[in-house]
Amino acid sequence: MPSVGHIDRQKISRQGGPVPVDKDSFDAETDYNNPVIGATVIEVFRAHGGEVGGFFTGMPMIVLHHRGAKTGIERESPLVCQVVGDSWAVFASKGGGPSNPDWYYNLRANPDCKVEWGTDIFPARARELHGEERLRVWEEQKRLLPGYIPYEESTRGIREIPVIVLERQA
Repeated sequence: MPSVGHIDRQKISRQGGPVPVDKDSFDAETDYNNPVIGATVIEVFRAHGGEVGGFFTGMPMIVLHHRGAKTGIERESPLVCQVVGDSWAVFASKGGGPSNPDWYYNLRANPDCKVEWGTDIFPARARELHGEERLRVWEEQKRLLPGYIPYEESTRGIREIPVIVLERQA
């Protein structure tokens, strides 16, 4: 995966939290598990109506509101997604790491969640895709965003990257 840049960690520590950034100059590191980076992406997402620039320019994104599997505490995760009909697919790639991201386990334990898409927030239910349905959505994601191809290569023989569809609820 290409380098995504850096965040001024000294500035973050002086201010005690995420640094407000302009969406067109947004720069983050590839350590997606860093809560400061995730909070910064969410801040930019909200400040610009669901758009995040820099590395994420042109990528559709959501903020997933989910409950911790063990704690029940609400968490928020910024995720690149794929619009699939009236739903959103998300990919538990964890940057091609050997394990699934925490949000995946949280959705398995608590599939009722909320999706933040642009300026809209609505209830959704998570459903993991399998077989042909998973393959169709996964192949389309790799076609749309070829940066996912190395994730698949690095997890080959270790795990299959889960594909989750988030279905809007009334």
